[in-house]
Amino acid sequence: MNTKYIDLINQTFDFPQEEFKVDKGQLHFHGIDLMQLTKQYGAPLKFTYLPQISNNINKAKKWFANAIEKHDYKGNYNYCYCTKSSHFKHVLNEALKNNIHIETSSAFDIDIVERLKAEGKITDDAFIISNGFKRAQYITNIARLINNGHKNAIPIIDNYEEIDLLSKEIDGKFNVGIRIASEEEPKFEFYTSRLGIGYKNIVPFYKNQIANNEKVELKMLHFFINTGIRDNAYYWNELLKCLKVYTSLKKICPTLDSLNIGGGFPIKNSLAFEFDYEYMIDEIVNQIKLTCEEEGVEVPNIFTEFGSFTVGESGGAIYEVLYQKQQNDREKWNMINSSFITTLPDTWAINKRFILLAVNRWQDSYERVLLGGLTCDSDDYYNSEQHMNAIYMPKYNKDKPLYIGFFNTGAYQETIGGFGGLQHCLIPSPKHILIDRDEDGNITTKLFSEQQKSEDLLKILGYDMPQKVKTEKEVLETTETYY
Repeated sequence: MNTKYIDLINQTFDFPQEEFKVDKGQLHFHGIDLMQLTKQYGAPLKFTYLPQISNNINKAKKWFANAIEKHDYKGNYNYCYCTKSSHFKHVLNEALKNNIHIETSSAFDIDIVERLKAEGKITDDAFIISNGFKRAQYITNIARLINNGHKNAIPIIDNYEEIDLLSKEIDGKFNVGIRIASEEEPKFEFYTSRLGIGYKNIVPFYKNQIANNEKVELKMLHFFINTGIRDNAYYWNELLKCLKVYTSLKKICPTLDSLNIGGGFPIKNSLAFEFDYEYMIDEIVNQIKLTCEEEGVEVPNIFTEFGSFTVGESGGAIYEVLYQKQQNDREKWNMINSSFITTLPDTWAINKRFILLAVNRWQDSYERVLLGGLTCDSDDYYNSEQHMNAIYMPKYNKDKPLYIGFFNTGAYQETIGGFGGLQHCLIPSPKHILIDRDEDGNITTKLFSEQQKSEDLLKILGYDMPQKVKTEKEVLETTETYY
């Protein structure tokens, strides 16, 4: 009988796969021996495999290049990375190796851009696309970037007041884009996105606020839908509506030359995952060209903003199963040495599923289990996979430690979970490892951050306050010394 865990995976999926293989009963990820990594650094741990960021960027660039050549498309393609997916410097450093552009969503993003410019990682040729509802500091930071000479900064207008706010702080002429407030799928609780300006209002908005404004030039129309790029009637219908707006605007606005189709490429969330990226890109380019030809306007330069697609498949987390609790006749709880709520918050907040595999003991028999986290919250669990309504793991054995891995977790989890901050039930953030390859292709690892200690959390909570209350004189002396 085929009762081993490796038999289950082989029978259920086409396995091994590009990034996963098993050697001597242990899982390897992109050639990385995960048990060796775990023995070296301990568990729980998170890791970022940096080369995968460049791999995905260059895949998308190649797909667009192929489609542009195939359809004799006269516009250019520009790949933008959405910093909100992961703001970490090691992520931006890796992404910027590939001649890409940046999409921002808040005031502090501009500070990051300026730091990277000072280090020579970003040049004035890079496009900085600024999305989001813009409060005062965001406006000020965008204006500072443009006033300091970054002419390829394009704030995307999200509401009717932003043109005036930007004009007051930017010296001279500047370029803008307009975001379309797309209509949502019927399953949503609302009909139209809160972001952007409605389809029917965009041409009047251009005529009223931009057409006769000597300071402002419209360069870009921005299109994005929450559910992302999917091969379904809803996506194609919204794209065609967007293209109708673009061609209508282009006829009265010669400076308009770019269409930003946003992002939302899915990433692999199961060993059974299938998505024809190349077909989707080919058809998007084809539809843009056909619509422009029918309306007699030039095709636009194409921009995309890929966040999760850029960084998601670079991340992973490894936990140890501490104990098994048999709660009734059917349910066995494998308790991990961390928390899903704190380290993989999307599993709790939006019921997101990641690739889950045992790291070791692939030659052992398996059992159906539930996975529980360490917090005292009843929602701190993981109970099923994308491809089946259960989780199967090698059988628990207290004398044979079991390690499990979650993969493609590189987008949003650190920022949503609050990296370096307080966590639910004061569960510490795990250590984080950066994995790279040297010039010879050899794997290198580096400790990015240690697991949080009690002192770190107590400091945030205010428990490290000085035992002695300073006198007024001592406070003044300290202040004088500081200044």
